[in-house]
Amino acid sequence: MSNSEQAKKSANNINKATAKETEKIARVMSPESIVADELPPKPDYPRYRVTSDAPIKLSQIEPDTCENYQKKKEIEEELEYQRQRLSLLQERLYAEQQRSLLIVLQAMDTGGKDGTIKHVFQGINPQGCRVWSFKHPSQEELSHDFLWRYHRRTPQRGMINIFNRSHYEDVLIVRVKKLVEEEVWQKRYHSINEFERMLSLNNINIIKFFLHISKDEQKRRLEKRLADPDKLWKFSINDVNERKLWDDYQQAYEDAINYCATDYAPWYVVPANKKWYRNLVIARAIADTLEAMNPQYPAVEGNLENTIIPD
Repeated sequence: MSNSEQAKKSANNINKATAKETEKIARVMSPESIVADELPPKPDYPRYRVTSDAPIKLSQIEPDTCENYQKKKEIEEELEYQRQRLSLLQERLYAEQQRSLLIVLQAMDTGGKDGTIKHVFQGINPQGCRVWSFKHPSQEELSHDFLWRYHRRTPQRGMINIFNRSHYEDVLIVRVKKLVEEEVWQKRYHSINEFERMLSLNNINIIKFFLHISKDEQKRRLEKRLADPDKLWKFSINDVNERKLWDDYQQAYEDAINYCATDYAPWYVVPANKKWYRNLVIARAIADTLEAMNPQYPAVEGNLENTIIPD
């Protein structure tokens, strides 16, 4: 066999092994088939998962949807149960120190990213969870490739990291505001998919949520901030300017979600007009994903049953 034939054979073997591992990850990232006692689960979070063979139109997804739930009080016990699951599974993930979870939150202004973090992750041990918010890049960050600053904040083994905004800003705001040429941001979809594949193959599971609110709901939330002295600090006149670009942002989000909806790093478009329903859907989706990952406590030392603690 010639050197070129040997190299081609080796490359084929590597591709097959990578594809097999990617398929394994994809099964975990559709966790309901592994852990749910009944299908569809309640709430039916899989209905919001975007697949590469079924592109979505945001205008056709109703932000007020809440299945058969009617009000917040109905879901309080279930939400608390999902929080307890998250806490226990996060403890196992942290103890195992083999894998990690990256959660991406994206939304229009007032979409509820901060509220999701506050209400879904109550009870999570802060030692095992980090939240990273990405603002305007620094000069140092701009001097690197666009993914550099995000890669530095991906979770180490045993950790859950939450991106409050993320690498997707580099195909969203830069597109809408025309900060880079179209030929630049267009190529980034492929780079993002390969970046997320690389992370997945290195034991970082990725789950991504777009918190989908209506334009009317955004208006209501902005007006509420303006009317509440304790919320005024959250308001910026730039929120009004950004609102004028609503349609452009919706198209940018739609394209980013469709181009980067992969089996190994899925997107969920979660109806988020009703905050309580949003929280329940996201909590259940994350808890089921962690359970499908099935982190285990490490083996204990032998002969501990004969251990005596000295006075």
